[in-house]
Amino acid sequence: MNRPSHFHKIFSFALAIFAMSALVLLSSCQKQATESKPPDVDYYTCTMHPSVRSQDPHGKCPICGMDLVPVKKKSSGTNAMTKTNMETMPAMEGGKNMESEEQPGEFTVPLERQQQIGVTYAAIETHPFQKTIRAVGTVDYDKQRQWDYVARINGYVEKLNVFSPGEVVEAGTVLLSIYSPDLFTAQKEFVDALKMRHDAQAAHSPDVLKSAGELVESGKERLRLWNITADQISELEKTRKPRETLDLISPFKGVVQQLGVDQGRRVAVGDRLVSVADYSVIWVWAQFYQDELPMLKKELPVTISISAYPDKKFEGKIALVDPFMNDALRTGRVRIDVQNPDFKLRPGMYVDVELSVDNGAGLAVPVNAVLPTGLHDIAFVDKGGGRLEPRYIELGRKYGDFYEVKSGLKAGERVVTSANFLIDAEAKVQGALKSF
Repeated sequence: MNRPSHFHKIFSFALAIFAMSALVLLSSCQKQATESKPPDVDYYTCTMHPSVRSQDPHGKCPICGMDLVPVKKKSSGTNAMTKTNMETMPAMEGGKNMESEEQPGEFTVPLERQQQIGVTYAAIETHPFQKTIRAVGTVDYDKQRQWDYVARINGYVEKLNVFSPGEVVEAGTVLLSIYSPDLFTAQKEFVDALKMRHDAQAAHSPDVLKSAGELVESGKERLRLWNITADQISELEKTRKPRETLDLISPFKGVVQQLGVDQGRRVAVGDRLVSVADYSVIWVWAQFYQDELPMLKKELPVTISISAYPDKKFEGKIALVDPFMNDALRTGRVRIDVQNPDFKLRPGMYVDVELSVDNGAGLAVPVNAVLPTGLHDIAFVDKGGGRLEPRYIELGRKYGDFYEVKSGLKAGERVVTSANFLIDAEAKVQGALKSF
């Protein structure tokens, strides 16, 4: 009876000591955990697995092994500061008050963690806003440098000196000759009026001289209306010999565009005879997107290139920005005047168009630093010591690898340029940024 009683006493004593030790150890752990966790932290979680929750500030995710990050209490720190800032924010443009939407606040990503996920930074600096715009275009001849001969008298094609479209003709080349009895009669009447004026001058008869002068001017005007040039009229005044044929002369070096007659064919008033176009200056019609059109101005220099001449660049200037848009492509046409002295560019060719627009300089943010959310554009600003601030920014045009900054950032500030989505996840987990 004594031995069981003695064993029972020893067992009870050991159990009491074990219970006291466990109680002391549990109290110590709770005290250590309470002292090490900041008062504004609600719990710790994994950015990749938000379902994991722990009270251990040094814990790791049981799924992926990543370090846990703190989640702030809603009533403390960042959110309290955010609420205060919202109350003091003025109303936004367009009548939308800043109080109606949640503003981002600071959060912390340890420097070691930033190195692990590959975070890099760039400084906000002043950059030149020079944009290079490229487009495609088609070559067309200059409508102001085309000469279209239309028959103004009835007659016959006496001689044809050009025989097909595409022929290159020099300035002063006789294109064709038209035989016309009416033309011969008009020239003879002009010569008779010249003789009458000369005789009146010799006879010192003012009345006859005045009448003859009026006939001479009337005959000149009639010949001009029949496509007789001023040089041809002057030649007729000197020789006093009417001709039965009318020579149609090319006014410039150009290319025959159309030929509507054959040699010996009868022509009537209004018939199209031949047209010549000057290719020394040609048009290029290029298509530009609607957001590029406001940057295009008259006289802006343009460079033209074409695969047919890979080593040559053609220089031109914008002459016209067409105010009408293409409904299907949402593009606008721009006419560019291009010097083409060697006639290398021909109507119908496809060309590449390139121009540079200089819009001065200003603050710029790298494209990689901007996180578009649909409602806002966000950049993460470095506050030092691992602290980051999501900031709403207003952007202007895009210039290469940079956006123009209109508001939200200042010169000298540093912004995150890589691992933005991981940083964004950290911000949402810690409650610094609303999940959009």
